[in-house]
Amino acid sequence: MDPIALAEGLRDQVRPRADEIEQARRFPPDLAQALSGSGLLRMLVPADLGGLQSDPFTVARAIETLAEGDASSGWCLMIAATTAMMSARLSPEHAKEVFGDPNTLAAGVFAPMGRAIDAGDHWRVSGRWKWGSGSQNAQWVAGGAVLMGEGGPQLDEGGEPLHRMMLFPADQVEFIDTWRTSGLCGTGSLDFAVKDVLVPKGRSVALHSDPPLAGAAVFRFPAFCMLAMGIAAVAIGNARGALADFAAIAQSSTSQGSRRTLAERNVVQSEFAQVSGLVEAARARYFETIATLWRAVQTGGPIPITDRANLRLACAHAAQACAEATRRVYDLGGGAAVFLDSPLQRRFRDAHVMTHHIMVAPSVFELAGRVLLGLPTRDALL
Repeated sequence: MDPIALAEGLRDQVRPRADEIEQARRFPPDLAQALSGSGLLRMLVPADLGGLQSDPFTVARAIETLAEGDASSGWCLMIAATTAMMSARLSPEHAKEVFGDPNTLAAGVFAPMGRAIDAGDHWRVSGRWKWGSGSQNAQWVAGGAVLMGEGGPQLDEGGEPLHRMMLFPADQVEFIDTWRTSGLCGTGSLDFAVKDVLVPKGRSVALHSDPPLAGAAVFRFPAFCMLAMGIAAVAIGNARGALADFAAIAQSSTSQGSRRTLAERNVVQSEFAQVSGLVEAARARYFETIATLWRAVQTGGPIPITDRANLRLACAHAAQACAEATRRVYDLGGGAAVFLDSPLQRRFRDAHVMTHHIMVAPSVFELAGRVLLGLPTRDALL
């Protein structure tokens, strides 16, 4: 099974439906079924559960490829595939319960917006989470929750609240229609909530501290680096899609009062080449840092914090560079680009929503800068 070839096939399905996906404000159920049936959601599931345990390059390329067709579709793949990383850290019983079905689609939010109270063999969980991308199509939904003690949050050695990802069956989750946004409209990233749901302790995971129980090297790849990598892959795929969209438009479109197509204009040729170079340079650095970190992971030893920081920096830079690229391509489209039937305006809006995700937001530059300057840095989120 070649995930990249599978993603290419799905890309060709989602591209002509991009407007429909956006207007629905969620990923359509039939496409979600095609996605889960394709095997792509098994890229980060261990082989003993029937997963592919794909290497990071394959994961990145598959997500990027689907996002070339439609950014919201690529985003939903990214969320479901990275949520499946939990399968390598769950107790074997619960890993099989959740991810044993080859068509399982799980979605989740890492942010610890919930509260979990110790109830013996279970956590009693309540909370409300934002940004539940793709969760309406999921059989299992995960949400981060702070572990509560008698006097307040339980704390780690550094004095920070302890928290874990809790997995809920979808029928125990309330979905709240809050998703009305400027971009990534088709991701269905609405709010969801639970109240007093009992979660077996073995069906919860601390991604930043629980060691993987599966032996493949990919499960030692830092979880937040994988998540940031997935977001950047969507950004890169969306930007490359915007370049392809413009190239197709430029072959036949003319400016008012001119007989020359946009592609025949010197200023357009120059700007298009520069924007293409911007995207491909960011993409090259992105894959270079993945390669460096992947080599460190495969040695089996400690993973240098600088390698993690450089990957996070490359991901944040790629998201920012690709947002800039889509703006410039949008500008190249002229007045026609402002109409809703132009894909350039959707690419522009989608790109700028991505840059607000905490894994690639401007605060990442500060975090990476501390590491690169040799300052003491709490590395839990690297």
